[in-house]
Amino acid sequence: MAHPSRYDDVAIGDSIPPFTAPAVSRLQLALFAGAAADHNPIHVDGDAARGGGLPGVIAHGMLLTRWTPQRNIRALSSRFVAMAFPGDVITCTGTVAAKSVQDGEKRVELDLAAQNQNGEKVLLGKAMLALP
Repeated sequence: MAHPSRYDDVAIGDSIPPFTAPAVSRLQLALFAGAAADHNPIHVDGDAARGGGLPGVIAHGMLLTRWTPQRNIRALSSRFVAMAFPGDVITCTGTVAAKSVQDGEKRVELDLAAQNQNGEKVLLGKAMLALP
């Protein structure tokens, strides 16, 4: 499906275009930690991560899609189901699960998933978007 910008352009069951982020880097993790004020050392310090029982630093927070401007997001929830590591290439996908009109606004609910280069799911979620 092309990048729809209108409510009438999508149907339940449609897939949004996948978004593949560049490989996760240690620099990206450090910059995100600063921007998000999430300074948990498991994201930037290999010794601290291993001390916590992890195999090394793990990634946090991901940009899920570029299908619609962020200003259209009305709700977003996600949970990690596996860890993402530096060097992983993450691909995010979404499927239209429902359409509705709420408060006079046309909305689309998406089921979201993210997987690594090995096809292992690392994140599941839902989003509610407003579309014209």
